Amino acid sequence: QVQVVESGGGLVQPGGSLRLSCVVSGITFEYYTLGWFRQAPGKEREEVALIRSGDSSTRYVDSVKGRFTISRDNAMETMWLQMDGLKVEDTAIYYCAAAPVWYREPTTSDWKHWGRGTQVTVSS
Repeated sequence: QVQVVESGGGLVQPGGSLRLSCVVSGITFEYYTLGWFRQAPGKEREEVALIRSGDSSTRYVDSVKGRFTISRDNAMETMWLQMDGLKVEDTAIYYCAAAPVWYREPTTSDWKHWGRGTQVTVSS
């Protein structure tokens, strides 16, 4: 049984930092591309960052480039999202997802396993 569990969300002031964690069990972790998504109230879910299987190369949405860093440890079956320089507009529920793709870009339907999300609130 696949389990995806996020943690690390919370309330932080603008300019602050948070580190989100995602543990995925029940899959062959190293063969999965992993991603962080977020959904703010009244908005559609968007991809924030992904880290590919194989070479662990990364991709970020423009709005977080230079502020967020995605990383993974295959032995620990864990992925992280380091978020620095947080802005009010980063407020959202953040979700972790896993896609069984190898050396190709995931499509929307490839994201098979999802966590329940962790709330990130940036406010003064």
